[in-house]
Amino acid sequence: MGKLLAALLAGIFSLCLTTNPAAAQSPSITAEAWQAYKAKFLDPGGRIIDDGNGNISHSEGQGYGLLLSFLAGSQPDFELIWAFTRTEMLLRNDGLIAWKWNPGTKPHVTDINNATDGDILVAYALGLAGQQWKRRDYTAAGSRLARAILERTVVQDAGRTLLLPGATGFSAGDREDGPIINPSYWIFEAFPVLDQLAPSPEWAKLRDEGVALINALRFGPRQLPSDWVSLKSPPGPATGFPSEYGYNALRIPLYLVRGGVTDRELLTRLMQATSGANAAVTTIDINSGTVKNTLSDPGYRIVNHILACVMDKTALPADVKQFTPTLYYPSTLHLLGLSFVAAKQPECL
Repeated sequence: MGKLLAALLAGIFSLCLTTNPAAAQSPSITAEAWQAYKAKFLDPGGRIIDDGNGNISHSEGQGYGLLLSFLAGSQPDFELIWAFTRTEMLLRNDGLIAWKWNPGTKPHVTDINNATDGDILVAYALGLAGQQWKRRDYTAAGSRLARAILERTVVQDAGRTLLLPGATGFSAGDREDGPIINPSYWIFEAFPVLDQLAPSPEWAKLRDEGVALINALRFGPRQLPSDWVSLKSPPGPATGFPSEYGYNALRIPLYLVRGGVTDRELLTRLMQATSGANAAVTTIDINSGTVKNTLSDPGYRIVNHILACVMDKTALPADVKQFTPTLYYPSTLHLLGLSFVAAKQPECL
């Protein structure tokens, strides 16, 4: 654990330097790539469209849109996305964001519960933009949201600091097999910025616990975490959810490296367990260890290519270096991956 924590803290120190208000950031997403992304997924009204999920919008997508537009240096698009999020989805009385907005229903918000990863992404992007663009309104909004995340979704359980996936429905009091966590909701790069917005020792504890959990949750023949995990002793895949290392979990390695984690044993285990033929990424049935889906979209494949880059300086393949939008989710991961390589591992381009 000592080596893992040292690597994490080094990465966080580096991230804090890049988010210092006195040190302006250059865009790490090209104007061409952002224009292609927004042309396909950004509605003129400011919502990010999940075209693989019935064209709904959700807090995760709004948060990704804010972060990507910031990384592209596009202030007008950031403001457009934030205006929609603020007016259409920031409706709860506790300061968190309603997670789902459906264009085909009235009212459009059909589930008022939050999704904590969406809240984290939005608060993180607001914090970055507030510093970079000297917008006190962004910083103040990010601070309010960060405090709400702390108050409503960060909990103590059996001596651990945990992140609940939502304010309701996941705690030990809500479910017999609770608390339930989703390891892919730990967005490690965000925690130092959230600590600036709402200072608390809980952010560092949450960060450390997230890395420790991902390292410890080794289910099934392939020794992988599941998308949804019950931490009731003994830990295991949560009931009522697919028992899989699926579309949620496949972004865990990307979040780890973007957050500064470079532990070779951990990253190698995740990469080897999910590598398919022709450099595809696979989702895995936890119990049997068999492949459920083989994903060849460059937006999925970039995750393991980035691990190879971080560990061995292996260059990204030519088709992964080029961004052409496909569906919302892999396209989003693709831009997050390319922005990381451009900023931190340019030798792999």
